[in-house]
Amino acid sequence: MLQWLRLPHLTIRQKVLAGVVIPVLAFAVVGVVSLNSLTRLETTLTLMEMADDLSNTILEVRRYEKNYLLYGHGEDFEEAQRYIDQARATLLAMAADARDGRSRRGIAALDAALNTYQAKGQALGPAAAAPAEHLDALRQAGKDMVDLSLDIKNAERSRTLALVSNLKRQLLVAGLCVIASALALAWLLARKILRALGVIVQATADIGQGRFKTLTPPQADDETRQVIEAFNRMTRELERRQAQLVQEKKLSSLGVLTSGIAHQLNNPLNNISTSCQILIEEHGQCEPAFAGRMLANIQQEVLRARDIVKGLLEFSRAKDFSLKPTPLAPVVAGAFRLVSSQTPSGITLSRDVPEDLILNLDAARMQEVLINLLLNAVQAMDAPSGAITVSARIDGEAVALVVEDTGPGIADEDLGRVFDPFYTTKEVGKGTGLGLSIVFGIIEKHQGSIVAEKTGGRGARFVIRLPLLRTGTGAA
Repeated sequence: MLQWLRLPHLTIRQKVLAGVVIPVLAFAVVGVVSLNSLTRLETTLTLMEMADDLSNTILEVRRYEKNYLLYGHGEDFEEAQRYIDQARATLLAMAADARDGRSRRGIAALDAALNTYQAKGQALGPAAAAPAEHLDALRQAGKDMVDLSLDIKNAERSRTLALVSNLKRQLLVAGLCVIASALALAWLLARKILRALGVIVQATADIGQGRFKTLTPPQADDETRQVIEAFNRMTRELERRQAQLVQEKKLSSLGVLTSGIAHQLNNPLNNISTSCQILIEEHGQCEPAFAGRMLANIQQEVLRARDIVKGLLEFSRAKDFSLKPTPLAPVVAGAFRLVSSQTPSGITLSRDVPEDLILNLDAARMQEVLINLLLNAVQAMDAPSGAITVSARIDGEAVALVVEDTGPGIADEDLGRVFDPFYTTKEVGKGTGLGLSIVFGIIEKHQGSIVAEKTGGRGARFVIRLPLLRTGTGAA
């Protein structure tokens, strides 16, 4: 019954329309047939009522016949004749309404029996002395007449019951058609529409959490496929825009870091300049060992400046996401190096990360996570002094990476929303509200989790849990 719903060339609109029209047409056909049956039932009920009246009339004829034969009263004879005429009139009415061949034959036989009975009765006549054989013939004709009337009566009753039974079947079929159509439409809605909507709702929730994934379109070329394909196009566009926002956020963070980086670069450049001036002034006069120390100092400062510039380039460069076994300590150290220039002198940065702790990381993305959290912590400090600590420890099957500060902390009403896109507690123009949302997305790409907590006193704590690297895939 549901096979037509699987036809791939029909759209959902067409299937729903067919699911409504076909039952309506079927119900209309059943209704027409049932109306015809009701009309026939009405005629049969009329005939059954006439047959019942006819049977009673004939019984009255027999009653007056017996009275006449017993007592010889002329009025009984006349009354019997009057009832015979009444029975004949009823037969004529039944013959006009009868549509069934069996009924017509029964009526014709009864009419002939009435004529025979009336002829034999009139042959006796009032006060006539009838031979015994004439009386027996009259009684037999009366008995035949009664039997025929009962046959007609029983036949009409049986026909009425048959029509009622047939009408019940028709109504049952109509009801089953309606129920089957309702079940088919419910199946269609549940399978083709509601299930697809459920998948889209779940995918929308995933997108709200920063997880972009496309859906597999159904094979049928219908509206659900069109909706899912449009949803996939939207998802890809959102993912592309999200990547743009991430890069813009990185560039924004890079702009915040630039002034401090310039100061960091100025120190090695000053040292290089001083060493060069000394070598120029002492050219030809200084000892080779002294000149070697100056050149070594210049090389050390060049390497220091190169590391600073390299850190900026690594942070700002847009690369594909790639996980590989990476020591966590250098990633944290690189983030500290980039953020230190933006940290006021009264705020101390400290880290406690085991050197041998290796995780499956995208180093650039994880450094971006730490820079966002550290910059947020620095900007949240409302006192001239404070502390920011980054620590890592193995916790069961995961590594807990904790970023904790001694700032004002996070309000209770904000704890559940800090990772929502564009949600910020900073003043207008001070932040986009994308930093923690990007952090959340990066951690999820690492198959990890991040939660914001309030510390026992002042301050906030962000706990990142990352899967522990298994033996055989890298050192742990």
